[in-house]
Amino acid sequence: MPEGKPPIIIEPRQGTATASVIWLHGLGADGHDFEGLLPHLGLPEDHGIRFVFPNAPVQPVTVNLGEPMTAWYDIKTIHLTEQVDWPGIEQSLAQVHGWIRAEQAKGVPSERILLAGFSQGGVIVLQAGLRYEAPLAGIMGLSTYFPHQDALADAYVQPDACPIFLGHGTADPICPFTVAESSRDALQTLGRAVEWHVYPGMPHQVCAEEVRDIAHFIQRHLLI
Repeated sequence: MPEGKPPIIIEPRQGTATASVIWLHGLGADGHDFEGLLPHLGLPEDHGIRFVFPNAPVQPVTVNLGEPMTAWYDIKTIHLTEQVDWPGIEQSLAQVHGWIRAEQAKGVPSERILLAGFSQGGVIVLQAGLRYEAPLAGIMGLSTYFPHQDALADAYVQPDACPIFLGHGTADPICPFTVAESSRDALQTLGRAVEWHVYPGMPHQVCAEEVRDIAHFIQRHLLI
């Protein structure tokens, strides 16, 4: 897999970072995609959170007629849980593990690191978070899904107490709501406690209500 551009890093305005959010964008977007949400998270001036917005590499995407675009892995069919590009997912989750370790090397303990991802990015952070051996502050999956193979069950070594946020719109034409429900059920079957948020009529995006829920999740798990 080719390398993406370096992550966009937003340091806290005051002091040294004591927590981190690593936030992955969706297909065809870039690290700036969710940067504009930061002023809407209701964080105090001294929040101490470093935000890391990685950039996916540019690569051909099958459902885009093979045209190259930013992508964390290939999507081979509009039926998202079929013909899953596991090799591509594995490469991207290894990158996420590298970004987590980079934050730890900067002095942020793993239990103060929260992963977030939208759509394709959500697929990666769910897989990467559940397979990370040290406890994390939480995982947020936005308008996303959770492909799973039974053979992977033993690889999900993240402690069961790790909070998982899933938010999805009922009118999502890209990642159907039924796929999100099945993903929630799969995570629960694996013994994971899922904080489930439904947004009536929302398509493949975030809405003001979800931004408020995201803000509350970050505040609860990173502001101490």
